[in-house]
Amino acid sequence: MSKVIIIGAGGVANVTAKKCAQNDEVFSEVLIATRTVAKADKIVAEIHEHMPGSKCKFSTATVDADNVPALVELIKGFGPEMVVNLALPYQDLTIMDACLETGVHYLDTANYEPKDVAKFEYSWQWAYQDRFKEKGLMALLGCGFDPGATQAMTAHLAKHHFSEIHYLDIVDCNNGNHGKAFATNFNPEINIREITANGRYFENGEWVETEPLEISQDIYYPNVATRKSYVLYHEELESIVKHFPTIKRARFWMTFGEAYIKHLNVLEGIGMTSIEPIEFRGQQVAPIEFLKAVLPAPESLAANYTGQTCIGVQAKGLGKDGQPNVHFVYNVKDHAECYREVQAQGVSYTTGVPAMIGAMLMLQGVWKQPGVWNVEQLDPDPFFAAMNRWGLPLSELGGVELVKD
Repeated sequence: MSKVIIIGAGGVANVTAKKCAQNDEVFSEVLIATRTVAKADKIVAEIHEHMPGSKCKFSTATVDADNVPALVELIKGFGPEMVVNLALPYQDLTIMDACLETGVHYLDTANYEPKDVAKFEYSWQWAYQDRFKEKGLMALLGCGFDPGATQAMTAHLAKHHFSEIHYLDIVDCNNGNHGKAFATNFNPEINIREITANGRYFENGEWVETEPLEISQDIYYPNVATRKSYVLYHEELESIVKHFPTIKRARFWMTFGEAYIKHLNVLEGIGMTSIEPIEFRGQQVAPIEFLKAVLPAPESLAANYTGQTCIGVQAKGLGKDGQPNVHFVYNVKDHAECYREVQAQGVSYTTGVPAMIGAMLMLQGVWKQPGVWNVEQLDPDPFFAAMNRWGLPLSELGGVELVKD
């Protein structure tokens, strides 16, 4: 039985906290800490309403995750074994610093991104390797779905189906409908920065840069739909090609509807997606921060969401028998089913469940090893077993090429 702090109280934190409540054999006490404590209080109230039999105790606190001394005081006061960081990517390093100072383990779902630069990479967090190792602490990076489960899928493919992976395609389809003219499925600021940035993929030892949404193709997502999908840069590509050096090309694809792209193009055209501050009524305000304030909160979309998500990984290369092989591993999740279970939409669910699973495996000692780690460096088998148990059942499809060259 273990005590854990969850930092953040958005849609993903809501799911992770409620899955911890379900998994009360591992999680005995959870503190949800965030800048706006009313959001954390709402999560706890829903846990008491919908999961009254859980033995896991919950409490809430206010904290500024940009402030290391405040984080240190919070952690020392509660005494957890680990911190699950579900705050903003800008805050990864301050939370890692606080974990080092207080001697607790660390997990997040997205890699560090400077607030004033639309760029994200693992270098800043990988630089913590020696400090975590010397203190006997573990930091697990990017343990959501993508990144996270997609890296476990890659490790599974390498362990069970391939002697060499040559071509890797990660695909992410949200074939859902929330009934809004325009909304993002996770933090609007992070989501829009990601989509409006140049695309990038790995090929023959180099990174190839593209214009935003320049490359697309129709991809069939099993049991869901055929959807137009676009190449983006996504953080797990950086670590996957490092840890699987036989890969010749790695790409990340995501679906967007025509209406979404039209709205985004208009917003970008009038400067609303800019991260450069402007002066407004005597204050410096980044337009994208104002846009975030007027868009629907991702967690508010859950009640009326219909449709499914489908996220998976296709690998091509040499099978265990040395012959050419193609294999696809994936999960399909229904938005309405997620809402009935944990009052969340599917995008939050598919990120929040792996965060609970990663924390569980660390607390149980299954994945606990000092240093800074990415998910694909760890044994995928216990992770897959837990996904099947805790709401993200996996399917596999061999011999069919869904993503074309």
